[in-house]
Amino acid sequence: QVQLVESGGGLVQAGGSLRLSCTASGSIFSFRIMGWYRQAPGKQRELVARISRGGTTTYADSVQGRVTISREDAKNTVYLGMQMDSLKPEDTAVYYCNLVGEPVRWGQGTQVTVSS
Repeated sequence: QVQLVESGGGLVQAGGSLRLSCTASGSIFSFRIMGWYRQAPGKQRELVARISRGGTTTYADSVQGRVTISREDAKNTVYLGMQMDSLKPEDTAVYYCNLVGEPVRWGQGTQVTVSS
């Protein structure tokens, strides 16, 4: 069964930090590139960070230097994390995890709200 469950969002002041977590259940996630996406109100969903099975990471320019993605692989499960520091109001969005390139059904996401 394929399932994505995100958590860790919340309300934080600008300059603060949050750590997001994702549990991706299902063998489809093993050995695949995973990523964190976000969708702000009225905007399209965008990929902000990605990580390969080997740990190679890539970040969107908008979060480069402020975000660190991590992953831990277990049997049929991938645990994805994202440490977010120096948060800005423009980081406000619902954050999702998923495969990169061929996303599966989206989870409920976790809301991040950054106040100025």
